[in-house]
Formats: sequence, structure tokens, C-alpha cells
Amino acid sequence: MRYALIFPGQGSQEVGMGGDLHEAFWTARDVFSRADEALGFSLSRIIFEGPDEELKRTAFTQPAILTMSIAALYSLEKEMGLSLDPMFLAGHSLGEYTALVAAGSISLEDGVRLVHLRGRLMQEAVPEGEGAMAAILGLEAEAVSEVCEKAAPSGECQPANFNSPGQVVISGKTAFVHAAMEKAKEYGAKKTVLLNVSAPFHSRQMRPVADRLREAFEKIEWRNPSVPIISNSAASPVHSVEEIQNALFDQTFLPVLWQASINRMADEGVEAFYEIGPGTVLTGLVKKCRKGMHVGSYGRLSDFETFSKKLREMV
Repeated sequence: MRYALIFPGQGSQEVGMGGDLHEAFWTARDVFSRADEALGFSLSRIIFEGPDEELKRTAFTQPAILTMSIAALYSLEKEMGLSLDPMFLAGHSLGEYTALVAAGSISLEDGVRLVHLRGRLMQEAVPEGEGAMAAILGLEAEAVSEVCEKAAPSGECQPANFNSPGQVVISGKTAFVHAAMEKAKEYGAKKTVLLNVSAPFHSRQMRPVADRLREAFEKIEWRNPSVPIISNSAASPVHSVEEIQNALFDQTFLPVLWQASINRMADEGVEAFYEIGPGTVLTGLVKKCRKGMHVGSYGRLSDFETFSKKLREMV
């Protein structure tokens, strides 16, 4: 059975995540230690001890989720001796950077430094209170796009995440996001939910961040990925360093095409999706995007034996 590994994005974090893996596996301890050393501060303390308000700061959240996800992945590979052979890798927003580390395209150290910078730049790009995001539930993608065009004709609000059928997140300037939420109700949305985020991710307000990240890309070592990675911005595989860098640049301010990404992988022959990292958000989205897919997740020690047994049967 052919499978893909998928990596979660911001919002999946929780204080204490990965602590059980850290205690059980030397491989996980090594990953957390390398991340601390690369960043020059104790990210692991923030992850394991919090407080929650500190972990939720974007500049810490992003490297924290990447680090924990890679610790989980490496514990599968090195503690159980699994020879993983996924057909594709993919990650939701921040998770695309995790996928790059998993594919050997960038090192763990460069990965955590890059997403720490990404998080800081995103936080600084828009003054607090001037950007927002909201989930629109119960409207199809085309309708949400039309809602944004009518509420913000100059592009002050736009779709940010096409997550699954009937679940689209919008992002942009606060006043226009609220206007789009009201317009969505007029279009028949079942529910609109203002998200508890610190910046309008994947909106045009993030374009300056993309330019700064492009500069940072030039300062690290890149390699072609060992496994094709499905890009967020195009929902298609990237194979070369140039393609990867262009995809990362685009996804900073363009929407995450998650539903299309899942469908692309399934159309290519993927039969199972396994989420590696904290939480099970992506597992739930896969079920909504494509019926009949095998799914699983691994982010806790209690998942280890069952999940590794499942993978052993497939490799």
C-alpha cells in the first residue's frame, strides 16, 4: 500500500508535546538538543514547560512544532529501524518546512532557524489588532472567494487555507475579515469563527515576509529532496531546490491548497496518509477531503507500537 507522510502546521502545539518521546528515546533527545543549540536558547524548555502564552508566540510555535515532528519521525526510523518509503511528503503551511527537513532538503538546524525567523517576521509584519483570520464553514471554495471579493474588492481579505470541502479559512485586514464573515452568513455559511491567531497568515500582508525569507534562503545549504514534496501553493510536487524555494516564497502570502494537495496525492496512487507530529488535525481533514483513505497519526509514545507495527506491514 502506497502512503504519504504529512506534517501539521501552527495550531497543533500544546505544552508538554513530545515530552514522552524525549524521555523514552535518545533519538528524540538528540533532536531537541540540536534545536536548542541551533537557536541559542532552550526551545525545549518552552515546549515542555510553557507557559502556554509563550509557546503560542509565533516565533516559538513554528520551530517547536517542526522540532517535535522531526523528533517523532526520527524515533520511528532510528529506534525501530524502519526504512520509511513514502510516495510523497507534504505539510500544512509551517509543516511544509518540516517536510523539507524530513526529505533531507535542509538540515534540522537550518530548518528551525528558518522557521524561527519566519515566525518572527510574520509577527512583526502587521501591528497587533490590524490583521485577522476566520474559518468559514459550510460554503464551497468558489463562494468563499466571491465573498472575499465583495467584502474586500481591493484584496484586503482573501482565502488563506482551502482545508477541506466546506472549510475555508480567510485572512487579511481585521475590518475586512469581519465584513467577509458577515457576507458569508448572507451566502448561507453554517458558521464563521474568528481564529485566535497573532497575524493574518497567507494573506497579501505577508508579501514583505516572503521577500525577507528569500534573502534568508541564500544563507543556508539546500539539497534536492529524497522524496517528492507537494507544495502548498500549487498542490503539485516539487523536486529541485529552485522549485522548493519558489514554492516556499509563494506559500508565505498565497493560500494553502490542502484539499487539492490531498486529492493530488490520492490521484497519484496514495492510499494512506500518516500524520507525524502533535495533534490529529490533518488526519481529520484527510477524512473530509477524500473518502476511503487509510489514516493514522503518531505524536505520542502511546501511539508508537501500534503505529510502527502498521508501518512495518507497509514497508
